[in-house]
Amino acid sequence: MDRESLRLALAELVEQETGTKPANLADDVVLIEGLGMDSIDLVGLVVQVENRFRIKIATDELKGVSKVGDFLGLVEKKISAGDAETANA
Repeated sequence: MDRESLRLALAELVEQETGTKPANLADDVVLIEGLGMDSIDLVGLVVQVENRFRIKIATDELKGVSKVGDFLGLVEKKISAGDAETANA
């Protein structure tokens, strides 16, 4: 999945979590403040992302994630790792 498709899916999931369509999902937007989310919304978003993309994101992996670009990069990495595991199986 390319980054823009992932960004569109993230916009959909943010809207489901918060009830508001995000105006801007640029890489430099701060996840919580920039998207009008609180920490509980963020946890819900992570769960939705895990379910949608069949990945697992550990809590410690989120420590360095503060912006949309960071989060997209993490999800891309997880999806790629999952694809590699499936190919090797």
